[in-house]
Amino acid sequence: MISDFEVTEEMLSYLINKADKMSPKLARPRVLIGVPTGTTNVETRAVYDAGRSAGAREVLLVEEPMAAAIGIRLPIKDPVGSMIIDIGGGTTDIAVISLGGIVKSKNLKIAGDRLNNDIITYMRDEFKILIGERTAEMVKIAIGSVIQGEYMETEVHGRDLLTGLPREVVVTDSDVREALALSVKGLVEGVKDMLETTPPEILSDIMHRGITLSGGGALLPGLDQLLGRVLKIPVYVVEDPLSAVARGTGVILDDIPSYKEILIGNQDELPPR
Repeated sequence: MISDFEVTEEMLSYLINKADKMSPKLARPRVLIGVPTGTTNVETRAVYDAGRSAGAREVLLVEEPMAAAIGIRLPIKDPVGSMIIDIGGGTTDIAVISLGGIVKSKNLKIAGDRLNNDIITYMRDEFKILIGERTAEMVKIAIGSVIQGEYMETEVHGRDLLTGLPREVVVTDSDVREALALSVKGLVEGVKDMLETTPPEILSDIMHRGITLSGGGALLPGLDQLLGRVLKIPVYVVEDPLSAVARGTGVILDDIPSYKEILIGNQDELPPR
């Protein structure tokens, strides 16, 4: 999850210093950091240490799908089951939540960055041009979709692999769907696997209440419809899915005692260095 401790520490230090400048009279801040499900003990310790080294007086950790669920006001403490799929940049977290805890979870490496790489690979193989991640992201946002809809196209500028010179090509929504097809299939299969191993009583709740999508990947047009069609369960994209985790961390920080049970942050609970 964290491949470069120093970069993580620098990023956290920048954010903490920025907060200090906005409120110079306040003490060093308490920091709540969202981590993917399935984070190893070593990664957990690395995140905690990075936060402390960056200047936080206290570092708390919460699993991102739980933070997202809190951010969108799912009834996490009720005796009913809820499923949330949080599609970020590096990972997708699928979690079943009930009675204030994560009953089951699954972490997939299929997320926004993977989809961008799919587009880069497709452009290289099918159009023989090289594009970067930023261009791939722009293409995904402009004409990306997972089910056929209105015809769309966009001009893409890249470097011709044969001549090395700049070249422009026209890419359609159909091209992008083809580029993303394998990864989208993997995402759908991951959700199916989770549902197949979910306890029957909780599965019944999910079938009745539906599945919630959050994170930037939830904005990919048609993803909710495709999941709903394949899984035979209603799927909903939350309002402002990009900020669901951030909103949840804000709710938690405003009332830490009420959410203490779901947090990782007690020094005694963390694995040794």
